[in-house]
Amino acid sequence: MLLRLDTTDSRPLHEQVAGAIRRAIAEGECVPGERLPPARDLSLALGVNTNTVLRGLRSLRDEGVLEFRRGRGVTVAQGAGQRSGLLEGARELVAEAARLGYSKSDLIEMIRGLS
Repeated sequence: MLLRLDTTDSRPLHEQVAGAIRRAIAEGECVPGERLPPARDLSLALGVNTNTVLRGLRSLRDEGVLEFRRGRGVTVAQGAGQRSGLLEGARELVAEAARLGYSKSDLIEMIRGLS
């Protein structure tokens, strides 16, 4: 798995780490059930602190993209590719709505009106 961070990106590093892993999953570099390298190895490869990588991994775990298993490390969750893509699309939608002056509650009401 080849991950890279964009040094010109203004997002926090842990979000960039999570985004790089999401991208790797979406592009098929990591498949469900595959074990990720240890956080220490990822931090060395990316040139960031191990705690930064762990924070990004925890956010992906909380989203259901990754699974943490004691003794087995961090693995890609089943259905992670679809979930990761959907979450990224949702983030883009929220950002675009904010750019246009809509709040999250306005956006939620719009979505409710679609059903």
